[in-house]
Amino acid sequence: MEAKAKLFGHPVHQMLIVLPLGLLVGAVLFDILHLITGDNQWSLVSYWLIPAGILTGLLAAVFGVADYLKIPVNTRAKRIARLHGIGNVVVLVLFALSFLVRGNPTDEPSGFALLLSFAGGALSMLTGWLGGELVSRLGVGVHDDANLDAPSSLKEGHVDQPAPGRRAA
Repeated sequence: MEAKAKLFGHPVHQMLIVLPLGLLVGAVLFDILHLITGDNQWSLVSYWLIPAGILTGLLAAVFGVADYLKIPVNTRAKRIARLHGIGNVVVLVLFALSFLVRGNPTDEPSGFALLLSFAGGALSMLTGWLGGELVSRLGVGVHDDANLDAPSSLKEGHVDQPAPGRRAA
């Protein structure tokens, strides 16, 4: 099943998810560094990574919803995509709450703020695995004509073009 929204022949959602995942996992890692060293500079970095991760997560979600709507109903892919999407909404909420609880960026984060951050990071690993299951195992977002010798997506006639004999979506 091909992705609904593509850029140069590749799914936009799959391109964008690296941003929130990297930023939010980075926030968790900097929170851990803060706990290890006691240096508030690490928690300051984490503080600013969180809203960047949330904003890029919302952007990725727009394209994820577009792809979700294209998955046929009553399929394993639709069920997994639903869990993936709902789980990622919870991830963003956990990090948003962590950000709000932190208050001033220069203050030391409370244990509750850190707990919310760690819970969001842990859940993001599960939802990331579900996303990998969708793409790698179930072929969601993969070009219908994908194979080990498929031509480049940048080759003329392949960029955002339907495969021969197929109608455009």
